[in-house]
Amino acid sequence: MKFAVIGGTGLIGSQVVRKLNAAGHEAVPHSHSTGVDVITGQGLEEAVAGADVVINLTNSPTFDNASLAFFRSSMDNLLAACRKGRVGHVVILSIVGVEQVPGLDYYRAKVLQEDILKAGPIPYSIVRATQFMEFIDAVMSEGTEGDTVHLPATPLQPIAAQDVSDAVAEVAEGPPLNGTLDIAGPDVFPLDELGRITLRAHPDGRTVITDDGAGMFAAVPGDVLTADSGTRTAPTHYADWLS
Repeated sequence: MKFAVIGGTGLIGSQVVRKLNAAGHEAVPHSHSTGVDVITGQGLEEAVAGADVVINLTNSPTFDNASLAFFRSSMDNLLAACRKGRVGHVVILSIVGVEQVPGLDYYRAKVLQEDILKAGPIPYSIVRATQFMEFIDAVMSEGTEGDTVHLPATPLQPIAAQDVSDAVAEVAEGPPLNGTLDIAGPDVFPLDELGRITLRAHPDGRTVITDDGAGMFAAVPGDVLTADSGTRTAPTHYADWLS
């Protein structure tokens, strides 16, 4: 099978490309660096031409209200190119519980992306993942003031990027779901405790302060970003990933 991986040079995309090629497929990465612009549409038709499956792993450069325009334009352009190229399956990556956090612009933008795909003319699959383990350090950096890290106690169920890319590649190889697969890491932690676990493993002089008004995850109600009974559990534990 031939796969066009839009956003194929990023954290998840590069691993998906590698996994699909190792499995004997032809997976081609596309991004700004290869001349593809999902906002202007430049290079999109050429990128998806001849592809059996298109995997869209592009992401908004901002997490504010501008992300809505990014996902609207990028999905409209991508679906138009896929329709012209007679692509039979489009896969995107989204977030577990995303529709339950309307207070965050970026989450509303991801819901918009899903809705555009669902309403489009092409068979599709949506893989929803919980927060990546690789992003915990960035969340902590955003909450750092001096030698303290301010984090809310929002429950998260972090997942390793490797496990996410495994799921994306698996779904892309199969028939369209015309629905959603949810995947999550094996363990639930309050975000502030995740910070403490991280600093115990890699101490740098900072300490964590529980602050339920700190950062973007302060807007998350309850445990909506954790798995429910229908969610697939990935194998990698956070402690193992840290080590």
